[in-house]
Amino acid sequence: MPAAGKDGVAGAPRNFWGDTPATEEEYYASQGIHGTKSYFSSPHGASLFTRSWIPLTPPRAVVFMIHGYGNDISWTFQSTPIFLARSGFACFALDLPGQGHSSGLRAFVPDLRAVADDCITFFRSTLCSNPSLLALPKFLYGESMGGALCLLIHLRLNDLQNDDNDWSGAILVAPMCKIADEMRPRWPIPEILTLVARFLPALPVVPTGDLVEKSVKVKEKRAVAIANPMRYLGKPRLGTVLELLRATDELSRRLPEVSIPFLVLHGSGDVVTDPAVSRELYATARSDDKSIKIYDGLWHSLQFGETEENVEMFRRDVLNWLDRRCGRGDGGDAATAACSSTTVDQNIWHLRVS
Repeated sequence: MPAAGKDGVAGAPRNFWGDTPATEEEYYASQGIHGTKSYFSSPHGASLFTRSWIPLTPPRAVVFMIHGYGNDISWTFQSTPIFLARSGFACFALDLPGQGHSSGLRAFVPDLRAVADDCITFFRSTLCSNPSLLALPKFLYGESMGGALCLLIHLRLNDLQNDDNDWSGAILVAPMCKIADEMRPRWPIPEILTLVARFLPALPVVPTGDLVEKSVKVKEKRAVAIANPMRYLGKPRLGTVLELLRATDELSRRLPEVSIPFLVLHGSGDVVTDPAVSRELYATARSDDKSIKIYDGLWHSLQFGETEENVEMFRRDVLNWLDRRCGRGDGGDAATAACSSTTVDQNIWHLRVS
């Protein structure tokens, strides 16, 4: 019988990359990048765990990354910033309040506006602490709920008419602009939950499907995701679900206000967040520079949960989009080295993949 790895899962690796190298530092060195981790004190009193992934040569741009609900930045999420750092991008991310190593009740997200403010403050602090980054292009990157937070940050800074809203663009991976109907509680459950949440907002009782089972398509990778030692195993909390419904309803109404340059990527087989709303975002946003990719048959976890061939295609699409906005129009040597697929240069791609 295979030995149990993290979380007691039989056959699971000790780290998201496998059993060797044995330490994170050794793995970073094998990838040719430098990594750091620390804690950041938010304006709301939270202690937020942060990481950076830095290329060994001067970076071409800065990418501020936001993870999704129930996830964190220390397990499979790392694979994307490591890839980007190898391609010349300085990447920074934090565990959101109540997620991963950050303080707060696990998976309790009662106010996404406060979370957006925490992210803004962390991003500003990072730039102030690293003046050499100030002149570089700056991008937002968010997966699922993190994609929604990228848009909320953009809209919040617009509302405040803030000069810091000078992002070069945003990459939105299966953004939670609307929760898919398959994941929403059925009537009359929402009405009952709303009433109960007034008195017990942190109660973890909302019935919903297992996110890993519905997000990660490749069975072997599903085992890796389940082995995450920081994975939240409980049911969604009442206050969290109601806040996500409120925030996504707000976002769906405000899609025409989006003006930031963006690339949105979504799988047509996603049953966690709705790819139709990504199409609506592309169609209605007033951004002059906007692109969309819909991958036929792919699920929610584009950056990890698909076959290696499809993950490489996803990464190459992200890298090509970034490269074209950092003065490297053909995808550059880094894209060629990382992925073998051919270049697609158009605003809307609809890809048929396995």
